[in-house]
Amino acid sequence: MFSIDGTPIPYQPVRPARPLPIVIVGAGGIVGDAHLPAYRKAGFEVVGITNRTRARAEKLAAEWNIPHVYDSVAEAVQHAPANAVYDVTIMPEQFVATLEQLPNGAAVLIQKPMGDYFWQSQEILEVCRRKHLVAAINCQLRFAPYVAAARHMLSQGLIGELYNLEVRVTLETPWELFPHVMVHPRLEIQYHSIHYIDLIRSFLGEPGRVMAKTLRHPAKVLSSTRSTILFDYGDTLHAVINTNHDHSFGPHNQESFIKWEGTKGAIKARMGLLMDYPHGVPDKFEYCLLRENEAPAWHTVELEGSWFPDAFMGTMGSLMQFKNGETSVLPTSVEDVIKTMAVVEAAYASSDGKPGAPGAAAASAATTNEKR
Repeated sequence: MFSIDGTPIPYQPVRPARPLPIVIVGAGGIVGDAHLPAYRKAGFEVVGITNRTRARAEKLAAEWNIPHVYDSVAEAVQHAPANAVYDVTIMPEQFVATLEQLPNGAAVLIQKPMGDYFWQSQEILEVCRRKHLVAAINCQLRFAPYVAAARHMLSQGLIGELYNLEVRVTLETPWELFPHVMVHPRLEIQYHSIHYIDLIRSFLGEPGRVMAKTLRHPAKVLSSTRSTILFDYGDTLHAVINTNHDHSFGPHNQESFIKWEGTKGAIKARMGLLMDYPHGVPDKFEYCLLRENEAPAWHTVELEGSWFPDAFMGTMGSLMQFKNGETSVLPTSVEDVIKTMAVVEAAYASSDGKPGAPGAAAASAATTNEKR
């Protein structure tokens, strides 16, 4: 926590008073890079893990002292504690079949994205509703320390009325580190800019429409590596995402930031994780408050933690809190993130030359599933 003019600014994820045991389904790279470091830091207990390739699960179990390795989801469920939280970290096409095997009413954290296509998102939502799962999507950027700090500053009115929210990423991304993802026909928005779409929604709500274009590099086989996404929030509020993963010209002019501008001040957060990935560079959190008869001045605050692994404490911790009844709000619930997926779908429609209207898509999805 830090303070501005006597106003405390908390930014660390709030942990549950009573952590629940975790069973992990999947043993991909993100589990060892972010999930398990976050859970150890938070003091969460991982009691078991399963993966289609058992050897990968055994390797992580040995490295992180996970007591049980299971051959299947069914076996994991059979031996899991009754109050276990299931951390599902597999690819989206496997979500529905996996969710069907979980106990009715179980708590489950599902890796983003919530499906590769909107019809898959609807199927996932339907299963979660039918089985009464306490289900959240791992949209963890919402819980990054610099995002949490900015959110609290806005809620306290410190930068006034927000009129500009910008995300800019200009760097070289080593897609080869993600072999199952880099071949996807919807690479950039579906697996990267989705973070920023969800982030913007979490601050601004549902846009009236979306205008977008996602493009490929002429010398690469990847489906898309650069995107511009513009959100329509009326006549004064500007929200835009610009990503370029093809900046192969060294670190000097690379960028990776979120910037909030308001009538009384501004905030800029450097997302250091993405630069020189996977090594990263330090994050940077700056703010400027407009004061009468004073020239604008920027101040830098050293924040503890980063997107990886600390934000993963937030997604899992908020789910545990909600399951325990410690809070009435589940920020990244499937009911909320289905709207992020509607915006993603609208962005692809716009890029293909069709009008993007995520509000209508989300409303249609909700109505369709409520009738089932």
